Amino acid sequence: MEQRRIGVMGAGVMGAGIAQVLAIAGSEVVCYDVSADALEAGRAGVDGGRFGVRSAVERGKLTAAEADAALARLTFTGDVEHLHESDVVVEAVPERLDLKVTVFRELDAHCPQRTILASNSSGFPISALAAATDRPDRVIGWHWASPAPVMRLAEIVRAPSTSDATTEAVVELARAAGKNPVVVQDAPTSWGYVANRVYFAMVREAAQVVREGIADHAEVDQLMVDCFRWPTGPFAMTRGAGSGWSG
Repeated sequence: MEQRRIGVMGAGVMGAGIAQVLAIAGSEVVCYDVSADALEAGRAGVDGGRFGVRSAVERGKLTAAEADAALARLTFTGDVEHLHESDVVVEAVPERLDLKVTVFRELDAHCPQRTILASNSSGFPISALAAATDRPDRVIGWHWASPAPVMRLAEIVRAPSTSDATTEAVVELARAAGKNPVVVQDAPTSWGYVANRVYFAMVREAAQVVREGIADHAEVDQLMVDCFRWPTGPFAMTRGAGSGWSG
């Protein structure tokens, strides 16, 4: 696969993790955030965090040379203009539709027409983001799971306007990054695509079990792990996704 220049909008837990994965895979990556604190935390997490490249070296997942090369390909910046020459921009800002629409409008106005705009939204309609741009054929969802360096999820969400070429390019990037891309259709009337629609249905039922006094949170988690060999239960999953698995 030809090397691509990737921009990541947002240096939080997800954005920094996404940037790390793509840099390890060989792309030149620029990770932007408006917050200097977020940039510093993101940089520190990629280097020495629990799921950072140094940890990967300790676990035998990367060599020291591969870790150094990935860090050399990754730049954290507070200058949004550094995103504008990207071949692909992955948006990883907070989960607010109004904010995402604004981001897509601004990226559309400043990025070359060739640039693919991908959203890491957990469930907002990709068609709404596409409609905010003059390049709806180059807008796509690329939903990641936390922690991004570990989880293989690549839920590729295709809006009606998304082109075959855009879809194929993002699938190729995801596969090259060691993910398991699955292309699903946008569902504008429902939040969550596939993974989160099914997950939150499970969480609602687990919460109902607790409300009825049948079992407590820890017991529900343990039963699901023991019965279905899940790595964690529904309540622990919710806590981990929110905290970045720092505990």
